[in-house]
Amino acid sequence: MDYINAFWIGGLICALVQILLEKTKLLPGRIMVLLVCAGAVLGAVGLYEPFQEFAGAGASVPLLGFGNVLWKGVKEAVDTDGFLGIFMGGFKASAVGISAALVLSYLASLIFNPKMQ
Repeated sequence: MDYINAFWIGGLICALVQILLEKTKLLPGRIMVLLVCAGAVLGAVGLYEPFQEFAGAGASVPLLGFGNVLWKGVKEAVDTDGFLGIFMGGFKASAVGISAALVLSYLASLIFNPKMQ
């Protein structure tokens, strides 16, 4: 049953993003930021965990999951470090993913020789 929920929820998120792309003047970057912020807000109000339990990987793979990871990191860092945790928490929680994206994109640029357009 979890596979079915992950399939449907992940597909529904992708379909909603596609509708936003086609029916609004929002650019892809803005939609990505909207998804990250939505994940952080859902985490902050306590709705992301039940949503993730229901949807499984369909909720954790898209950018909603990244927003939730940032929120969790900030929340934990504020609890331990106080006000400075606002600035440190998101970086600590997502450092591995961001580092991997930077390193792998750099390696891909060396292999495929991209050209700016």
